[in-house]
Amino acid sequence: MVLMIRLLLVFIFLGFGWAVSAQDDPVLMRINGKEVLRSEFERSYNKDSGAVGAGRRALEAYVNKFIDFRLKIDAAEVAGLDTSRIFQKELDEYRCCLIKSYLTDEETAEQVARQYYDKMKSGRRAGRVRVKHIFKYLPQNISGHALREMESRMDSIYGALVKEETGASSFDTCVELFSDEKKAFWVGGLQMPMEFEDVVFGLNTGEISRPFFTPQGIHIVKVLEQQEILPFEKVKGKIIHCQTRRHGMDKGTRAFVEKLKKEYHYMSDKVGIDELLAKGSTSRTLFTLDGKIYGGKEFARFAAAYPAGTRRQLEAFTVKTILDYENSRLELKHPEFRVLVQGYRDSMLLAKITDLEIEQGSMADEAGLKAYFEAHRSEFHWDEPRYRGIVLHCTTKRVAKQVRKFLKQIPEEEWMDAIRLTFNASDTPKVRAEQGLFAPGDNAYVDELVFKGKNATPVLSFPFTAVQGRKQKGPDSWQEVREPLVTAYRNYLETHWVAKLRTAGKVEIDQEVLKTVNNH
Repeated sequence: MVLMIRLLLVFIFLGFGWAVSAQDDPVLMRINGKEVLRSEFERSYNKDSGAVGAGRRALEAYVNKFIDFRLKIDAAEVAGLDTSRIFQKELDEYRCCLIKSYLTDEETAEQVARQYYDKMKSGRRAGRVRVKHIFKYLPQNISGHALREMESRMDSIYGALVKEETGASSFDTCVELFSDEKKAFWVGGLQMPMEFEDVVFGLNTGEISRPFFTPQGIHIVKVLEQQEILPFEKVKGKIIHCQTRRHGMDKGTRAFVEKLKKEYHYMSDKVGIDELLAKGSTSRTLFTLDGKIYGGKEFARFAAAYPAGTRRQLEAFTVKTILDYENSRLELKHPEFRVLVQGYRDSMLLAKITDLEIEQGSMADEAGLKAYFEAHRSEFHWDEPRYRGIVLHCTTKRVAKQVRKFLKQIPEEEWMDAIRLTFNASDTPKVRAEQGLFAPGDNAYVDELVFKGKNATPVLSFPFTAVQGRKQKGPDSWQEVREPLVTAYRNYLETHWVAKLRTAGKVEIDQEVLKTVNNH
């Protein structure tokens, strides 16, 4: 009886908790059966409030905008756009970039980076240097004889450079003749092997190093320029990344893993681990994490793809297991992470469904573009009339008259060829012509003769100028206004698409909850 009472109290409290939760974040609307909580709408509205404005009217307008957006996302999901391999790969790549800051102890990582920065700032590695080097790549399997021969050759080059008075030109010449790398480049801390940085940060501008070895090969370096170190905030991320690349797992990640071990009640199994380290394999438990057992079977799969010593494999397996488990729980633990991933997913789906429904059609549907242009021709009239025709610069007034009379008898598209064959066939051309569609300000001669603008300076050797053509308010063909036409046609298609989605979709809005948006 006591147990039943306790269970009843638990259910009462749970029910009360659920009721409070629902009251705290009620359902604002349902779109095609999918619930939209008030918090989701508020997040979107508040993010865009700068653009949409404030007040009741702005809110109501945004409700329609939000519904259209959700209907498009739903259409993309119905079309299966979120299930394609390419889509999933792009979303996974974004998520992988995002999780880096969630799978490390940022405070520890920043502290270590700051220590390195301060040390770098106080030493000779502050800032960066621009260098050029005489460099020879040395393969791993190079023979001792070949190595000594290359070292001797580089010593000879260095000796010759030291003796030369015109060091700059001589060094550049040696780079062109002998080096496997010809271009100058900038070097900052943690960018090159330590052996390289130790040398270049110890040189002054214009100074040349003795030959030295790095894992890449043998070098003679000259420092061309030096720059001061950037502020810590601008280089912090790069330092953390480079330290991880150079030294493996960084201290921030190590500290984070230790925290997760406590959070998820990590417990190692000494018997299983001892057997693994002794024999190289085991069927026993190695550790438990959040109540789940991880043993030799899971370890064997990991080790097969991670060649290293058994102890190192076990350490890497443990870290990866813990981080993978945390990764799987990020959306539950961090609402802001879930919102970011969901927002990126929705923006990708919107772009893809819009491209499918609108963009591809508006660009490729020439029949549709032409029909839309003919039906809305007046919308594409210009603010000012334009002149479609040709500007004729002629040697004499008589020639100008002859050309204009001649052009009236043939189509416009043949004018330039006709002038070339009839009036400019000899060694001494009689006409210089410019044909096109001219707006006021495009051509000084059209401005003078058509738009009554300022007098234009006559063309030397072709002092008599005339025009042939006509004024017009708008384009003759849709192709002349393709860019604005495509935009207008795209808007037309989208309006019809949204109307179609609205007709087919089912939208329910709780007006009482809507009144509490940003007011609860």
